[in-house]
Amino acid sequence: MDDQQLLRYSRQIMLPQMDIVGQEKLLSARVLIIGLGGLGSPVAMYLAAAGIGHLVLNDFDTVDLNNLQRQIAHQTGDIGRSKVESARDKLAAINPDIQVSLLTKRLSPESLLQEVNSASLVVDASDNFETRFAVNQACVNTATPLVSGAAIRFEGQLMVYDPEVKDCPCYACLYEDLEDGDLSCAANGVLASLVGVIGSLQATEAIKLLTGIGESLAGYLLVFDARAMDWRKLKLPRKTTCRTCAAK
Repeated sequence: MDDQQLLRYSRQIMLPQMDIVGQEKLLSARVLIIGLGGLGSPVAMYLAAAGIGHLVLNDFDTVDLNNLQRQIAHQTGDIGRSKVESARDKLAAINPDIQVSLLTKRLSPESLLQEVNSASLVVDASDNFETRFAVNQACVNTATPLVSGAAIRFEGQLMVYDPEVKDCPCYACLYEDLEDGDLSCAANGVLASLVGVIGSLQATEAIKLLTGIGESLAGYLLVFDARAMDWRKLKLPRKTTCRTCAAK
C-alpha cells in the first residue's frame, strides 16, 4: 500500500484484528455483487469504501423513479440509466482506486458459474428466488463463500454459506421448497431504511469472511423485525436431502 492508501484506510487498519494484513486481503479480493438495488446499493458503497480491490456488479435493470426511495446508489438524474453504470459512478466518487467491472445482462447458468468461480466471495442482493437459488447453486458448485440478504415490508434476513465450515447449510437447505408467489417489494412494499440495515450487514459479513475476522453467520439465519426492533439468530441445520448441497 502507498501513503494515500494507508491514510484512506487508517481507521480500519487501526483495528488490531484488521491491521495492514487484513487490509491487503481486501485490496486483493474480487467480490461479485448480484443486484444493484436496495440491498446492493449499500453493499457496493461500503465495500468500495472499505477497499475491496475489484468489485464486479451485475444487474440488467435500469433506474426507475420508484427505485429512489431506497436504492441509494442512484439519484434522480440517473433515471433511465443502467443500474450498474449509475452505481459505478457513485463508487468511483467514493474510491477511485478500486477496479469496477460491469455485467449489464442477465447471466446464463454458464456465465454465472464462471463469474462466481472467479470471485473471492459473492454477495446476493437480488430480489427473487429464481436468482437466489441459481447463485446459491453456483456458489456450492464452486465452493465460493456467499452472503445472502433479503428485505420486504418491515422484515429483513441474512445468511452466509461458507464452504470452509463443516456441514454448513446453503440457501436451498432453508428455502428449497418455497416458491416466489407475491414475495416482492412491488407487491408488498418495503421500508426505505430497512434495506440499508440488511445491506450494511451483508457488507460487514463479506469483510469478515475475506479477512477471517470474528465468527461469520455461517450455519445461522439472522432475522430482523424493524417494527419491534427485534433481532433473532436462528441455528440452521444442513438438510441431508438438499438437492443443491447434500452431495458436496
